[in-house]
Amino acid sequence: MQKEVALTREGALRLEEELRHLETVRRREVGDRIKEAKEFGDISENSEYDDAKNEQAWVESRIAEINQILAHASIIEAPARSDKVKLGSQVELEDAETKEVHKYRLVGSAEADPAHDRISNESPVGRAIMGAKKGDAVKVSTPSGRVIEYRVLKISK
Repeated sequence: MQKEVALTREGALRLEEELRHLETVRRREVGDRIKEAKEFGDISENSEYDDAKNEQAWVESRIAEINQILAHASIIEAPARSDKVKLGSQVELEDAETKEVHKYRLVGSAEADPAHDRISNESPVGRAIMGAKKGDAVKVSTPSGRVIEYRVLKISK
């Protein structure tokens, strides 16, 4: 049985848009590449054909993955004024050692994107801050074994 996937409304919309693009634009482009590569002759030694087939496999795999995510999605709403960190919360954390401030949106694993400050509730930091309140100190055990302490500065929508 597939587990439920937590998505924000924006994350679900982004996935639906990506799915539409893959099904309508990318499939056609890859099909055209395959057709063109076949025209070069013998496909057994045709790197263009191999590349196009690999891209087709990736596109079809991504389409299946997005369909699975959306089929099992549970839309989470950003909490309206909560004093605890929940899925959908925007959180500001201060590193206790360096005093550096980090801002994150806590999201489900399917839409986590650390490069854009969207962390999963299943990540070490996400697990540590779930349920925390403003002013709380939380300790995060990193995969390398290091423990980092953060203080929750702000929780918002």
